[in-house]
Amino acid sequence: MVASYVANHTDLDQVWLVVSPQNPQKLQSSLLNEYDRLHLAKIAVEDDPQLRVSDIEFKLPKPSFTIDTLTYIEEQYPQHEFSIIMGGDSFHNLPKWKNYEMIVKNYQLIVYRREGFELLDTYGAKIIYLEAPLLQLSATLIRNNRKEGLTIRYLVPEKVRDEIENNNYFKD
Repeated sequence: MVASYVANHTDLDQVWLVVSPQNPQKLQSSLLNEYDRLHLAKIAVEDDPQLRVSDIEFKLPKPSFTIDTLTYIEEQYPQHEFSIIMGGDSFHNLPKWKNYEMIVKNYQLIVYRREGFELLDTYGAKIIYLEAPLLQLSATLIRNNRKEGLTIRYLVPEKVRDEIENNNYFKD
């Protein structure tokens, strides 16, 4: 939903969803297999030409650090200019990221509000603030609903829900 909102409310030509095989900020054991996550992401956006799923981090050493991904992606696609889309929660944790100073110095950040995270310090970043609709929706909520036997209908695209349910993802 956020990617679509960004694609429709900014001047970006396309939004790339970069699936990370191993996010250094998350426990690997809490995540679905990276190829399954890549597959679900592709299903989710297959009908939207403004959105593209990228497996570029699958070609890089693990864990995946944003600055390394940006360096690599710029080498591969020098004709493009890249921005980073993140929620206020991620922006709040930015100083924990590897070489975050290089990120804020060299890239435009598109930040959407997340409840409970005011953006008090901008770290000198070039920021576009998005007033996207606030939704209490997260991957954690979806995983927890599945574990508790609750529906995920309307929380994910219907094709993604079918894939999750048919493969018993997130059922422990």
